Amino acid sequence: MADTHRPPPLRHVAAPEGVAPGNGYSHVVSGHGEWVVVSGQVALDAEGRVVGEGDPTAQAERVFDNLRRCLAAAGVGFADVVKLTYFLTDLAHLPAVRAARDLHVDVTRPPASTAVQVSALIRPELLLEVEALALRRR
Repeated sequence: MADTHRPPPLRHVAAPEGVAPGNGYSHVVSGHGEWVVVSGQVALDAEGRVVGEGDPTAQAERVFDNLRRCLAAAGVGFADVVKLTYFLTDLAHLPAVRAARDLHVDVTRPPASTAVQVSALIRPELLLEVEALALRRR
């Protein structure tokens, strides 16, 4: 007999009453489950080499690929992500990050998110870093 159990859905609130809607994110995401915390991912390949030096689009694509791999290692995926935090050396890179994100998340029910401009990341060639919080739901 096939397992028909589905995990309980996440609850997304795009704009609570009295709060302006965000651009591509939910203000609130809630659910029940076990936390999965993914450290900030940067545009490094499996050998630790920078991918896409000077190219925010290439770096964002690699960052989201790294996030996908990390989430899979914990037995979850982007559908389980409740929060993304972006650290960018220049907020002008945000459109590239959003484009990469939109290939992985349900844009009708996006996770909560925060974007922060920082003066530098761990290596000067890196333009962005993204961390994720997810819920493993049963």
